[in-house]
Formats: sequence, C-alpha cells, structure tokens
Amino acid sequence: MTSYRAGSAVAPGTDLGQHARALRRVHDAVMGGSAPVAPVRPVVSRSWRRTLGFGLDPTHANARDPLPLGEVERRRRASPLRLVVDEIRAVLTSVADASRFIVVVTDADGIILWREGSPGVLRTADTLGFSEGAVWTEDHVGTNAIGTALAEQAPVQLFSAEHFEEGQHPWYCTASPVHDPRTGAMLGVVDVSGPALTLHPALIALVDTATKLAEARLWRHHEQSLQRLRRSAEHVLATTHGPVLLVDDDGWVAHHSGVLVRDRIAAPRENLPLTVPGLGLCLPERLGEGWLVRPDAQAAVLVATLRTVGGEALLEVSGGSDGGWRAALTPRHAAIVRLLAAAGPDGLTAAALSRSLFGDEEHQVTVRAEVSRLRRVVGAIVAATPYRVAEGVHLTCDPH
Repeated sequence: MTSYRAGSAVAPGTDLGQHARALRRVHDAVMGGSAPVAPVRPVVSRSWRRTLGFGLDPTHANARDPLPLGEVERRRRASPLRLVVDEIRAVLTSVADASRFIVVVTDADGIILWREGSPGVLRTADTLGFSEGAVWTEDHVGTNAIGTALAEQAPVQLFSAEHFEEGQHPWYCTASPVHDPRTGAMLGVVDVSGPALTLHPALIALVDTATKLAEARLWRHHEQSLQRLRRSAEHVLATTHGPVLLVDDDGWVAHHSGVLVRDRIAAPRENLPLTVPGLGLCLPERLGEGWLVRPDAQAAVLVATLRTVGGEALLEVSGGSDGGWRAALTPRHAAIVRLLAAAGPDGLTAAALSRSLFGDEEHQVTVRAEVSRLRRVVGAIVAATPYRVAEGVHLTCDPH
C-alpha cells in the first residue's frame, strides 16, 4: 500500500510525472464507468461520487458563475478574513518557491475573494476561470481542493488527475479551511495552487501554518474588540448596581460584576430571554456595540414546546417578562433540540452530538458552529459545556 504523509496527495519520493500518468488512467476508468486500475484515495473517491451526482462533465470546464466586481468587493468588506488576509499572503509568498504558485483566499461559499502570486501561473489560472469572483465549490467545478475542503470541512491536497475536470489535471491544489476562533464557524479557505510537477512536500505544512496564524490573529482582533467594548461602557458600568455582565454580539464576556461566569454566554438578541448560571433568567439590553445582561425582575420558568407544523419545526416559548415568543428551526437545529431534550440534565458533548448527527466524531467543529447558530435563535433554551437544555426551562417535543 502506498504510504502518504498526513493529508498529502503524493507519497515521499514519488516520481511526479509517472504518478500523474497513473492517476490519469484511474480517472479515465472511473469516469468511463470501469473499475480503476489502482486504489483511489478515500477523500477523492467521496468527492468524485458527489461530483458525478451533480451531473457535471469531466471533459470540459463547467460553469464558474463569476460574480460582478461590486459583489466581490462587498463580500471582501463583510468577510472577517479581510483582517488577516495580508498575514496569510505574507506567510505563503515569503518562500523561495512562491514564484511557482498562486495564493487564493475564498469565503465560506467557495467564492474567490483574493488572489496573488506568479504572473505566469495567474495567466494560466485565468484560462481555467480560477479568478476573483468565481465559484469553486464541487457542484460548480467538481473535485478541487477548495470545494472539497468545504465539503469535507477539512484540509485537502489534490494532485493532477485527482481533480474531476480534465482541464485541472496539470495542477496541484492545497487548501485548508479557516474557522472563526470565537464560534467555530467556517469563514473560508486558504489555497495554494500551481503546476502539478512543481508540487513541494512542504506545502501542506506551510498552508497549515498560514491558517493557524490567521485564526490566532482573528482571536487577537476579538480580544481587542472586547477591550474597546469595556472602555465604551465604563460610564454605565460604574453606575450599575447588582450582578451584571457586559457581552458582545456573540456572547463573549467583556466585563462581569457580582457573578462568576465562563468566557461566554449564549448570544443575546433583542427581547429574547437568556439563562445565565448565577443570574438565572435575564433580558439583554443593547448598550452601544454590546449588551448589558442582568437578572430579569419578572423572570419565571420558561416553558418550551417543539412542534412540527406543516412539515416545519416550530419552537414555542412562554414565560419571562416578554410574555412569550416562537421561532422556526431548521431540520438540523430541530434534531439538535430533540437530542438535547432526550439527553436530560447531563446533556451531550460535541463528540456525542457528532456521533448522533453524523455517525462519527469527525464533525465536532461543524457541531459547535451549528449549536452556536442555534443559540442565536433560541437564546435561553440551550446551555453549553456540555450542551443541554438550560436550567429553568421545561422543554417538550412532539413526536415527529
């Protein structure tokens, strides 16, 4: 069996030209409906199956659907990666081989937002539609490191004919997702691409270093934003009596007084109660760019019911000073709520939720991001560490 480094598309000491020719024979066999003459790496096999299911044609370039420049600029401004893209490019273009590849950064939709590198390689990339504004998800262009990294939610390296489209066979691509260190949500993908026969074994480590640096810098930006929030609220906090928290829009704690809390609570929303250990039910109050969180004087036990209405999941909540509210849930969020209700007060870890939702423990980052989004919708209902139905909430779920 061929021995590969972790995540590498090519085993050490491989003759790249010979390996590219062998992969082409494998690709031709699979696309023609025959048994491959050699094993296909599992990540490639999974992607080829997905791509064939989309009905794409491997013999020519499929639609890239490039966005207008104005929309690309809007997405750049909205992306948290704008804060760290210069550091990413500096790391990846500082090596001697940078003259032989290009660096690409996409958003979470697989849309290329930034691109830089060798002029010659950039010109070749243009002929493939590998340019700003193009959509490089698997359902658009087939198996490629960016789209497959998004689909697998993991780093991916592809070499030559492991790509689905024949036009991409002269290329290698090494891609790694970047996650928001605050929420676990995927922000986009960092990719290095170049001529297949120039693939260097150190590229996987280099791209990994760039993504880790980006996430570390994003965390530093987060810490600085909490400091700014504290300074902007000093005059209010100085005159506020009793236990209180000051948190940002994601629930990260910038200041606490009269209560011991973890670094984060559920993300606040206007008129949506929260449960906070040590404070009980609270009703957040907007304060500048953050939220003031303190006990709700009219707090009561929250009664919540998850129902299926017209084929859609609806969470109905009563209690608290707001008098009640309802929220529509996605099928995934409804499944999480049902699992937490069944788990009781002991709750579930991210690993346990991953097993229940996906059949393995390999999707814990996805689980954390999904629960983070769920808590934005349901507020006080779901608590964390472990994930569970919060104290003071009586939750029932109808059969589904």
